[in-house]
Amino acid sequence: MQLHNNHFLLIFLAIILSLSLAYAETHYHQFVVQATPVKRLCRTRNIITVNGQFPGPALEARDGDTLVVKVINSARYNVTIHWHGIRQMRTPWADGPEYVTQCPIQPGASYTYRFTIENQEGTLWWHAHSRWLRATVYGALIIRPKIGVPYPFPYPNKDMPLLLGEWWDRDIISVQRQAIFTGAAPNVSDAYTINGQPGDLYRCSSKETAKVYVESGETVLLRIINAALNQELFFSIGNHMLTVVGNDAAYNKPFTTRVVMVGPGQTTNVLLTADQPAGRYYMATRAYATAQNAAFDNTTATAILEYYNSAMKHPRPLLPTLPRFNDTNTVTAYTSQIKSLPSKNLKVPTQIDENLFFTIGLGLVNCTTPGPRCQGPNNTRFAASMNNVSFILPRKTSLLQAYYQNIQGVFTTDFPPVPRIAFDYTGNVSRGLWQPSFGTKLYKLKYGSNVQIVLQDTAIVSTEDHPMHLHGYHFYVVGQGFGNFNPSRDTAGFNLVDPPSRNTINVPVGGWTAIRFIADNPGVWLMHCHIDSHLRWGLAMSFLVENGPGKLQSIEAPPPDLPPC
Repeated sequence: MQLHNNHFLLIFLAIILSLSLAYAETHYHQFVVQATPVKRLCRTRNIITVNGQFPGPALEARDGDTLVVKVINSARYNVTIHWHGIRQMRTPWADGPEYVTQCPIQPGASYTYRFTIENQEGTLWWHAHSRWLRATVYGALIIRPKIGVPYPFPYPNKDMPLLLGEWWDRDIISVQRQAIFTGAAPNVSDAYTINGQPGDLYRCSSKETAKVYVESGETVLLRIINAALNQELFFSIGNHMLTVVGNDAAYNKPFTTRVVMVGPGQTTNVLLTADQPAGRYYMATRAYATAQNAAFDNTTATAILEYYNSAMKHPRPLLPTLPRFNDTNTVTAYTSQIKSLPSKNLKVPTQIDENLFFTIGLGLVNCTTPGPRCQGPNNTRFAASMNNVSFILPRKTSLLQAYYQNIQGVFTTDFPPVPRIAFDYTGNVSRGLWQPSFGTKLYKLKYGSNVQIVLQDTAIVSTEDHPMHLHGYHFYVVGQGFGNFNPSRDTAGFNLVDPPSRNTINVPVGGWTAIRFIADNPGVWLMHCHIDSHLRWGLAMSFLVENGPGKLQSIEAPPPDLPPC
């Protein structure tokens, strides 16, 4: 009888698998990267867009679907597109960071990204991963469950993406070039945006303020994406509570809050119930800023939540109370509530094969003589590093190509697993440790190994909240705290039962975060701070994950249209 039941169970599972494969679709898109005149803050500027849209087009698919996106570069800058949070199982050539998995698409050329979504659903996004073009080249990537698979929460009446961004009243490449030339911090943005619009609190902006319309009593799924180039952001809606149900394309145990904090690169799904008196309410976002004595954009962007049956068409909407710019207590209380839903796919490593400790933070490069190229603090240039190594991207090939084609002299595999010198990371750091070394160093991970990384903020120049993104993987956040990580004390408090699953995590200001994952995806994968000024200064490293003896055996061969350098 048992064998008989097992036989029918296998048949049933085979039918379910065949049906899921049969319903999987392939979606074809064309992205034309081009200059487009856009008016914001009273002035019209040519910005780089996709298909003339700012933000760019939203892509929708289901778990199991395949995306084929042909990118045609009609702009004057090199460009790549990164599909932020997509695991890219066996398709690392489609990941997108320039000089890591591909050389950039040159003006007048094209490249087709092909990848399949595997066991992911929720909200991700796509963006440029070359220079600072991400400031305007980005859009939502919405992954719905497979047909017949429900959400783990009440089905919303509607859903929509809310993309939070930054706007400069200057050409963004000029802003980057100036920062590179001077060695100083870049000019801060002139405005924040919600779905590309600054909102009522900025000059020349109220007519185009983004709006979300709701009926009384309905539930709306808001897909909040922080596409800002350099800034963590608070988000809230006047008089409305938000129920957080997902982060970075992973569901969490629902909890209610008045304020959400999203770091650059992160996504958060919230349910909003239209349960307030019919009227107009501001959705608002502004900075969470933690670096000491660092300039930041202290303005507030708004959009409007408006009830269809509102009798008040013109009164000013109600503005929510947002936290103070440096309110770390609110951030800590918020993030501590994020926990994974029970799931058979929740596989938190308990036996660790690779135990890594990475310091992250800023640094300064000493200049021998004063001059226009040394406008950082006290005649220096800003830098950033991990384990005191400031990452340098190659320029003649990509890291993945160099490994796959055995091109010598492009990188080394001696990235240190721990800092070469232990010090009081969040205390008074010796000036001798402020200047990093420079190199293109990778760390090799054995395929299938269980990895733990402790990311430790440092007080070099300033402690700061760093959003760290790992390409090609999601990971479990098993612990966070303030001060220096103490393994004998802090490991005992790790959450190995329901830790949140993420692809980007904010390392607390003056603190640490511990993450775990299984190295089951062969390729060369970038790990970096998603504050783009920090990435440009070198706050990054790369993992090389092999499958087999010295080979990337299970990945696809390079596509024939892979861009040359």
